[in-house]
Amino acid sequence: MSRTRTRWRLGLTATALLVASAVLPAPANAEDVADYAITVNPAAKGAKIDDTMYGVFFEDINRAADGGLYAELVQNRSFEYSTADNGSYTPLTSWGTTGTARTVDDEGRLNARNRTYLALDGGSAVTNSGYNTGISVESGKAYDFSVWARADARAPLTVTLHDADGALAEARQVTARGGWAKYRAKFTATRTSTAGRLTVAAGGPVALDMISLLPRDTYKGHGLREDLARKIADLRPGFVRFPGGCLVNTGSMAGYDEASGYERRRSYQWKDTVGPVEQRATNSNFWGYNQSYGLGYYEYFQFSEDVGAMPLPVVPALVTGCGQNRAVDDEALLQRHIQDTLDLIEFANGPVTSEWGGKRAAMGHPRSFHLTHLEVGNEENLPTEFLARFTKFRAAIEAEYPDITVISNSGPDDSGSTFDTAWQLNRDADVAMVDEHYYNSPQWFLQNNDRYDSYDRNGPKVFLGEYASLGNTFKNALSEAAFMTGLERNADVVKLASYAPLLANEDYVQWRPDLIWFNNHASWGSADYAVQKLFMTNVGDRVVPSSATGTPAASGPISGAVGLSTWATTAAYDDVRVTGADGTALLTDDFSGDASRWTHTGTGSWSVQDGQYVQSDEAATNTMVEAGDPAWHDYDLHVKATKKSGSEGFLVAFGVKDTGNYYWWNLGGWNNTTSAVEQAVDGGKSTLVSRAGSIETGRAYDIGIKVRGRQVTLLLDGQEWGSFTDDKPAEPFRQVVTRDAKSGDLIVKVVNAQAVDARTAIDLGGAKVGRKAAVTTLQAAPDAVNTETSTAVAPVKSTFEGVADTFTYTFPANSVTFLRIGKR
Repeated sequence: MSRTRTRWRLGLTATALLVASAVLPAPANAEDVADYAITVNPAAKGAKIDDTMYGVFFEDINRAADGGLYAELVQNRSFEYSTADNGSYTPLTSWGTTGTARTVDDEGRLNARNRTYLALDGGSAVTNSGYNTGISVESGKAYDFSVWARADARAPLTVTLHDADGALAEARQVTARGGWAKYRAKFTATRTSTAGRLTVAAGGPVALDMISLLPRDTYKGHGLREDLARKIADLRPGFVRFPGGCLVNTGSMAGYDEASGYERRRSYQWKDTVGPVEQRATNSNFWGYNQSYGLGYYEYFQFSEDVGAMPLPVVPALVTGCGQNRAVDDEALLQRHIQDTLDLIEFANGPVTSEWGGKRAAMGHPRSFHLTHLEVGNEENLPTEFLARFTKFRAAIEAEYPDITVISNSGPDDSGSTFDTAWQLNRDADVAMVDEHYYNSPQWFLQNNDRYDSYDRNGPKVFLGEYASLGNTFKNALSEAAFMTGLERNADVVKLASYAPLLANEDYVQWRPDLIWFNNHASWGSADYAVQKLFMTNVGDRVVPSSATGTPAASGPISGAVGLSTWATTAAYDDVRVTGADGTALLTDDFSGDASRWTHTGTGSWSVQDGQYVQSDEAATNTMVEAGDPAWHDYDLHVKATKKSGSEGFLVAFGVKDTGNYYWWNLGGWNNTTSAVEQAVDGGKSTLVSRAGSIETGRAYDIGIKVRGRQVTLLLDGQEWGSFTDDKPAEPFRQVVTRDAKSGDLIVKVVNAQAVDARTAIDLGGAKVGRKAAVTTLQAAPDAVNTETSTAVAPVKSTFEGVADTFTYTFPANSVTFLRIGKR
């Protein structure tokens, strides 16, 4: 419904109205305009914004490294794929064979850390299918082939690059003889194809390993895929956080060596990833595939330097997270990891005369990588155990490298008992900077622009290392933009911020949303990318204090039907009662008959068994069944729930509007470690209240939920578990003003995340500026998405010539607008 607002008119001068009417067309329908005012105070001194404020976070998720930023075109080039990586993998995954071909793990291997190789008999061949639809090549471009081979007698190898239509380049031959050696050849593609195959045919018995095909043209010649690296560079990131994420703090903390049995499910340990690629250890990736470490720490440092960004590595703290939640109690192992971290700093910064600085120089970079920040740990859900280990890392680092900023974290969510405990421990330990992570609904981001307004200015600084609104539509990007105005306003507290995740191969997705999408031949920035790029390339050096009028809130009581669900768990429900505030029975169901009043909207398998409503598919997630009226409000919900098997607890929903809009009490979520109330808005969830806790198998729980207006009280076995009030407005109109010291520009940044234009009186408070503003606008439908073939969300540049001390500008509906106003 359109609304008209008249908040600012009393202060608007006749001159400003004349300016507005002269330069802006009147909207077609006056009801499609909301009225606001922005007041700027150029005489006041706002927070300084560091050059490094906005950066990127790279984690090897969604095939971001192998098959992504790392330009290698051959998948499983060293035959190291294993069921340890993925239950469907074998050492020949992505390879086809003809004749006699077998993978071997014996003493004849290339080296101890590259344990499997391929044995071919004469007349046999192997063919690699690459990633996505195949190996992508471009006509006229050069590609470098290499292979490590061992042959007791002369063994000619014929190497071809082809697709279903024939050759893609002239065939090449190399001849292997003797012990392990590296052989090379160069292809020049004669056709463009996205479905190429690489075949190596043996003319005699031969052992092969590290079969590689790399494009000659990579980003700055450093082995990274040009288009992906360029899109990241175009953001002008202030820092690159790497390599994770859950890769860092999950799995074994042991090494890849004989003592561990060559453990494949390890945390990401930097020494595994440097030196010659054929000697780098392979590893299972937390996200369900293999990581070759062709893209390793040296390449991360090199890429950071290439894009002009500060490197920000993350090392394991010996407390696992991401659902594993174990504290490693091994002092010798802890000290080894601490020493590895000290060695990492030496590798990055040390002189060529030092051990690890010398190894960096041997890899081709004698100069320092200028490491200044380092993070210990990631999203640990055991804050006490984590801080005990973190302080040991910090003490050792500060003793040897006092200029390094050591960053801690606050767990995996934006609130709750883990978050509160972690922050208190960090404050008590006088930590320099704390990393916060959260993925929430667009509504949460619109509601929490003021999140950092109340943070202690004298306490630890904030690194917002991972955040995103749950989706890749323009609506998601708008909510993030609105939130980012609050990050900038609080730049004295929020020192670093990075959207996450960065990359996603469209055919190998474990997580979404993502900033940049790609396949084997193309890449495209999401709507979120367009917003991030606009902010990251127009930061400014200092906040200019400003204020704005807001949007009148309009909300009624929490209303909706009720629901039952499970997540990777089987459970039984019984004795459901919904009672109105006046005692009226709205729903009673003891499942003595059928379940005809319930509508199944999720996955899973529901049936009435022995007077209970049972969900019996242990693998199913989000198995929602619903009952009742979406108009219900002010009611009490009671239900009995029993976990029968599985990894989590159960979910009881209320305020259910539809499949994407509801609240649910998630009891025993996150691998049965936490209970929380989550709100889903258009499919994106955010946490409203949470507490640590687990659910016992076989025990019947009495669950009560009392809804009154927008206040909710939760009862577990008759005792109050918690409560919350969901009454924070989702403000759609947000702004911040910064100044760029180099150009002198005043940058007015305005987000209008609503369906009506925002006619705005802007008072610059006497700032000495010119009459022209360079305007960049992002505007699109809320559900617009960018794809490989369509860029619905893209910046439009224009000029506005009506700047005055007080002037009017109409910000379009669903838009992000930056006005760069030059100095007078």
